[in-house]
Amino acid sequence: MKIPVNTASHRYEVVIGNNILTSAIESISNQLPKFDKVVVFTDRNVWEAGGNYFTTNFPYAFEVFVMPPGEECKSFENFKDAHSFLIEHKCTRRSLLLAFGGGAVGDLTGFVAATYMRGIPFIQIPTTILAHDSAVGGKTAINHPEGKNLIGAFYQPEAVIYDIHFLGTLSEREIRSGMAEVIKHAMISDGVWLQELLSIPSITSIPNEQLASYLKSGIEVKAKIVAEDETEQSVRKYLNFGHTYGHAIEAAAGYGGLAHGEAVVIGIVYALLLSERYGKISREFTKSFLQFAYKNGYPFEAVENYTFEVLESYLVKDKKVEYGNLQFVLLNEIGEPFIQTIELSECREVDLEYRALLMEGFE
Repeated sequence: MKIPVNTASHRYEVVIGNNILTSAIESISNQLPKFDKVVVFTDRNVWEAGGNYFTTNFPYAFEVFVMPPGEECKSFENFKDAHSFLIEHKCTRRSLLLAFGGGAVGDLTGFVAATYMRGIPFIQIPTTILAHDSAVGGKTAINHPEGKNLIGAFYQPEAVIYDIHFLGTLSEREIRSGMAEVIKHAMISDGVWLQELLSIPSITSIPNEQLASYLKSGIEVKAKIVAEDETEQSVRKYLNFGHTYGHAIEAAAGYGGLAHGEAVVIGIVYALLLSERYGKISREFTKSFLQFAYKNGYPFEAVENYTFEVLESYLVKDKKVEYGNLQFVLLNEIGEPFIQTIELSECREVDLEYRALLMEGFE
């Protein structure tokens, strides 16, 4: 399966399939200017799980830079180490970078590609469900101790190769986290698809063929939005549904304390509560989604671990703050997102409402 991504700055394809690494790389490399070196950026866990398959199936010689796993790879120190690796290996503007891993590896690799010698080509090879979202659209970043993804650039890859062979190594937690972004794509685009997802008995045991279909649908939602708004001036902001409160709780937990998708689902419930006030979302729907999320193991106890005062310090540093106001993506109805400015005092009110709702118990 191939999905075109057409942005103002660049056009490329997302290739999805099983055991496609060799054929996809050969096909894409024929379309690129000749490269002098190939460097693979990956993390320790991914390389241990998938390095043999990658090495066996990758058709060119390459160097490999193995980074710390998870959000740790998006530190200033690792960003510097990554550049040092490229310099030591005499990489040039003709060198090709590959991001082989999950969302954090993709974010870091993309930002290194955007900044090394003012920009070199890179290809995303995502190995997680979560990365079906982050690998597409050209958002690249590293973290600052004061907030997630505060330093980065919009920089599109040459291609995205999604070999679902790699998904076989994922833990239940990684599947659960990744499915959060699939659910988000359905929430902002298609009520029928959302109901199909919410009726799955267990989101951590979806057959591969069905999963590939859901990932394709999610990527198509994102590709359509990114084509319309590459640098998040308007409709691309809809992709942040669930992320404002979610990023705050993820940052409070310390990067790695909560999986990104776990934080997003927590943030989706918060956004639904706001959507009850500003849109037509019913309390019945919010409760039914919360029940679904509990049943599938999303860790809502994280909300109780942090006071609103702690979360507030991260909310006000969110990238989506404009002129001192918080910008939330809400739903008028399922599939109808919109942007709403919310004052901090109301954020506090809804946070209290959220905690009261959790006290009712849904297990």
